[in-house]
Amino acid sequence: MPIHTVMQKYSTSVSALGKLIADSAQVLHGTANDYDKLLDLIGDARFVLIGEASHGTHEFYAERARITQRLIEEKGFTAVAVEADWPDAYRVNHYVRQTPISKTEYKDGSAIDALSGFQRFPSWMWRNTDVAHFVDWLKMHNDESTKQQDKVGFYGLDLYSMFSSMEEVLKYLDKVDPDAAELARKRYSCFDHFNRDSQRYGYTTGLGLSVSCEDEVHQQLNELLDRKLQHITSGDSADIDAQFYAQQNAKVVRNAEEYYRSMFRGRVSSWNLRDGHMAETLTALDKHLSEGAAKPAKIVVWAHNSHVGDARATEIGQQGELNLGQLIRQEYGDQCFLLGMTTYHGSVTASSDWDAPAEFKYVRPSVMDSYEEAMHAAEIPRFVLPLKFNGFLKTALSKSRLSRAIGVIYRPATERQSHYFYVNLPQQFDAILHIDKTRAVKPLDHLNVLISGEAPETYPVGI
Repeated sequence: MPIHTVMQKYSTSVSALGKLIADSAQVLHGTANDYDKLLDLIGDARFVLIGEASHGTHEFYAERARITQRLIEEKGFTAVAVEADWPDAYRVNHYVRQTPISKTEYKDGSAIDALSGFQRFPSWMWRNTDVAHFVDWLKMHNDESTKQQDKVGFYGLDLYSMFSSMEEVLKYLDKVDPDAAELARKRYSCFDHFNRDSQRYGYTTGLGLSVSCEDEVHQQLNELLDRKLQHITSGDSADIDAQFYAQQNAKVVRNAEEYYRSMFRGRVSSWNLRDGHMAETLTALDKHLSEGAAKPAKIVVWAHNSHVGDARATEIGQQGELNLGQLIRQEYGDQCFLLGMTTYHGSVTASSDWDAPAEFKYVRPSVMDSYEEAMHAAEIPRFVLPLKFNGFLKTALSKSRLSRAIGVIYRPATERQSHYFYVNLPQQFDAILHIDKTRAVKPLDHLNVLISGEAPETYPVGI
């Protein structure tokens, strides 16, 4: 049917859009074959980026895990990369892959133990029951693999762990090259008088009140990269992984140092540095996992919609922001697939302010003229909406509308100003998973407090 005929049949009113969405929706019934058509749509993509409309919604975590399990079992995906700090996620990686080094460095006997690294605000973002269940599943899946290279890894993409990553670099060099470790300590001692407070470092150096450590972190990273494989005395994959882990930590230090200096100069520059780091880390991980493998790596990414959806299709992209989804789509084209998630109402685990305790909060019904309202008008509790090859939907939904983004902070009283921005959904994502009513994720801990000077994860935007 020609598109103009469809547009005569369906007006752009919310109720009419709801009817069009209902006609195109792949309804989810909670059965094993729920995502058959979605996997067909994903096809041979090597990067599947799965978003979420909030950092505290049970269904987003649970359904993302279900999709990921099928991608691993049926399409041979080899890694899960998440919006989390590199050292904390790597501890989980050790647990699920049971690498030789994990048997000596870590004594984690459960998924909850392995997630213990996630202590800083907002700890519930990764220390929750849904993530613990997925980590348990991933370990059981890996235990069935006899070859280490066949085991699926768990990795972090974010850059907030500046001081923790310094410690990991030093820990590695202490083992393989004490002289290099001593030199690295001298370089990193530039940060000593900031008392492990990354925000203080960013404030004083960003405003020119103190000399930065930019040269020192660049020197340290360059030395680690120049000496690649020099410390490897065997062809053991664990040694190669350990060196890669150290190099990535040095990259985190370099990029975090720049991020914190830029944070007080403006939102766009710091956001772009952060998402640029995520894309750089994902590309490096792909290269590392693909080297020596029989075929290229396939990686699932878990991050907020604001990182996963193509920024060029949003009002923040028009203001100069870029993001992970845009960068990966530009680099890999049809080898990547972007899946977003939406909800109309329900509850969420979130805070009212930075470093405040996690709260159970009710999520208001979405505002008028939003994509969420149009999804709600379809009157289907759960469904996948394919956008990539659906010209009818692309045309009907091409008008920019409001879309909601809840991070680790949710402020219902100022929701329109705090949590909505304009997007063009068919250009932003390849498909949408909509769950009309959602509920709050269950944290593993009752309290969430800042326990070190590192900035809270997702600071300062919350997503």
